[in-house]
Amino acid sequence: MDFDLQWLLLGLPLTFGLGWLASRFDVRQWKREQKDSPKAYYKGLNLLLNEQHDKAIDAFIEAVQQDPDTSDLHFALGNLFRRRGEYERAVRVHEHLLHRADLAASERDRAQHALAQDFMKAGLLDRAEAAYRALDGTAFDTEARLALLTLHERSRDWRAAADVAQKLEQRGTGSFASRIGHYWCEIALEADARHQPEEADAAVRRAREAAPQSARPLVLAGQRAARRGDHAEVLQLWGVLMVANPAAFNLVVRDYAASALACGEGAAALERLLERYRRAPTMDLIEALALLDPAPAHQRERLLSQLHGHPTLSAAQALLGQQDAAVFSSTETKALRDAVGRAALPLHRYRCAACGFEAQHYFWQCPGCLSWDSYPPQRLEDL
Repeated sequence: MDFDLQWLLLGLPLTFGLGWLASRFDVRQWKREQKDSPKAYYKGLNLLLNEQHDKAIDAFIEAVQQDPDTSDLHFALGNLFRRRGEYERAVRVHEHLLHRADLAASERDRAQHALAQDFMKAGLLDRAEAAYRALDGTAFDTEARLALLTLHERSRDWRAAADVAQKLEQRGTGSFASRIGHYWCEIALEADARHQPEEADAAVRRAREAAPQSARPLVLAGQRAARRGDHAEVLQLWGVLMVANPAAFNLVVRDYAASALACGEGAAALERLLERYRRAPTMDLIEALALLDPAPAHQRERLLSQLHGHPTLSAAQALLGQQDAAVFSSTETKALRDAVGRAALPLHRYRCAACGFEAQHYFWQCPGCLSWDSYPPQRLEDL
């Protein structure tokens, strides 16, 4: 059978035309998908800015379905889930990204960091720790170590926290000397609670080596010496504290006076505290001076001076206690002292400078915001 070349000549243009039409259809479909995808993305972003989180999630899910290969849409959706507290869904999104074989190394590190944040927010500290450790040597290395530091503090793993803080300082991230000192002080307190004084002594030494200018290691070392009955060492340690950190010395000034009396150094301590009182009078100092110099006339003189220079309700309450029966009847004096005492009670607290959390006792780490050294060592009425 002979082949007719006319059919070939007619078939070639027809085939070309059909291919061209098919390609145009695909291009139009691709363009439509690309056009629809950013529309859904911007719609989700607009809803997010308007605080319509539920609708924003639906819009981002629609965008991801239209363009499943775009990692930025996945990150936006996963971060939104985390902000909403839907940690399980956030984990699924970020784990899906990590399982993609075509994901670039930088995007993979980003997904690993997001996954670690998901675990941290969900309270899965062991999984969060493993996820952050996987970021060692990546662009998120410093952020991961800072997060690990927070994680170790929350779990009270003070040795691990000290190790991470030391590495951060070596890398030039900042100074962590004070925090390292706090960590070793916490280790010393735990050792004392387990009745392991040798381990506690070693931890206090490490704290003083790490943060020689910090107040807490000196305070803790002096308190431990006082419990041992070594009052001469107490005076030596807190004498250093008086010079290095005079404000923090107010925290232990009454115990300092008691140790001075216990080792026969009352007169010398009185002179040192009077000099300190002349420079920066506080009610803590007045109470310590009352232990070393209990003469009523001297106490009244100091309280009157405090009321004139820095009037506080505590000073007024203490002065009322010094008055004799010739001035007020005992019933009147007691009623006045009780009223002033109730009014002064809220001012006897310490206040965190970072979050405003108030407490009756001094904290080295704020129970509210977990900041270190955020409490000024003076009560509200002395600020």
